[in-house]
Amino acid sequence: MLGYLILILITISMLYPFFALINLSFVSNSEIFSQAGKIFHYPLTLDNYINVFGEIPLSKYFMNSLIVAVITTIGQVVIASMAGYAFARLKFRYRNLLFLIILITMLIPPQVNIIPLFFLMREMHLIDTYQALILPGLFGGFGVFLMRQYFLGIPCDLEESAKIDGCNLFETFFKIILPLALPAVATLAIFTFVSTWNSFMWPLIVTNSESMRTLPVGLAVFKGSFREVTLWGELLACSVICTIPAIAIFFAGKKYFINDLLQGGVKE
Repeated sequence: MLGYLILILITISMLYPFFALINLSFVSNSEIFSQAGKIFHYPLTLDNYINVFGEIPLSKYFMNSLIVAVITTIGQVVIASMAGYAFARLKFRYRNLLFLIILITMLIPPQVNIIPLFFLMREMHLIDTYQALILPGLFGGFGVFLMRQYFLGIPCDLEESAKIDGCNLFETFFKIILPLALPAVATLAIFTFVSTWNSFMWPLIVTNSESMRTLPVGLAVFKGSFREVTLWGELLACSVICTIPAIAIFFAGKKYFINDLLQGGVKE
């Protein structure tokens, strides 16, 4: 009983800031601080959401973030899945050494790569383009490691049976192995989408024009664009809009992320 009570209290403490964010996003700027200390603020209004679209090109920021996050997620899932399968099943020279190098890259802080990546994008004339926002996110050691470990848990008998039935390597991978790895695919997709959607440092450095800004960068610029008064209501409305896709992608993949991932793949 005590354990459940502790879990309930922890859940409330984690959900209350999100509830406050949603509630305050529907409250006018004059009422946000005048009702300090209250759990629920009123009266509610849609003015913050209506006004914010007039203050900044929010729809453009949203579409930029969505395009970058979706393409990056699809690209990394495909690349990491194929690389993970190669490291798990194929025999080739220096396989273990190459995989070790990939693991070592996971230990390097992302901030260390920003300057070399920026110069690389500049030399390729990709600054302030979708390519610069997307390409660095297509490759990641974590995705390769995650997919490889999951593929190792899938029995080799399935691939041998597929080979006997006449399937080649790609048919075996895409028609048999990859569908069995949906829990790992969903986990990688969720992590990649959320991290890309929330990315701030790289989009801030690699974009110059307003038309290429993503939501986190646009939100930061919006907050710093006022000289005297900060429109907290509009900022909170922007924050709520920023969280919607991340929450949606989690609920879309939670079946595999929570249940199937805990159960694992097919076991021998």
